[in-house]
Amino acid sequence: MADQGFSHVGVSTHDMDATIRFYEGILGLRRVVDSLTRLKSGGTLREVYFDIGDGQVIVFMEPRSVPGIASDYDTGINEALGVPRGMYHYAFKVGSLEALEARRQDLRRHGVDVSAIIDLGHARSIFLFDPNGIQLEYCCQTRPFDETDLHRVVDAEIAR
Repeated sequence: MADQGFSHVGVSTHDMDATIRFYEGILGLRRVVDSLTRLKSGGTLREVYFDIGDGQVIVFMEPRSVPGIASDYDTGINEALGVPRGMYHYAFKVGSLEALEARRQDLRRHGVDVSAIIDLGHARSIFLFDPNGIQLEYCCQTRPFDETDLHRVVDAEIAR
């Protein structure tokens, strides 16, 4: 059986309404599932799926009053692990540099704090955070990977 990419990535939120406003209203992703599960052990789990293209989705889960799940865990993942904010992040593909700049300008119009376009050598990207503290990246690959990428050494600072 051949691998076919991601089916979905599952993450968590404490505020599903803010997550929906951001992913659907600002990023323009289509909500394809919105369900509530009443757990037999107590509490509820709301799941919302957003279509990110090519048959792939990002799933947000919002637990409410579920025994054994703290109400204040780090939905952004990194702080709880003690690593810089962007170590664990999600990157969305963008097809052209023009589309990357257009996305950046659209995010700015919506009041989102978004980085300048960063040259990563093989790609150019912009970076931002969602309402859950998850770093997102929009990435436009500018050249195919080649042999020079296998043992590349660059100097940079970790973004915090």
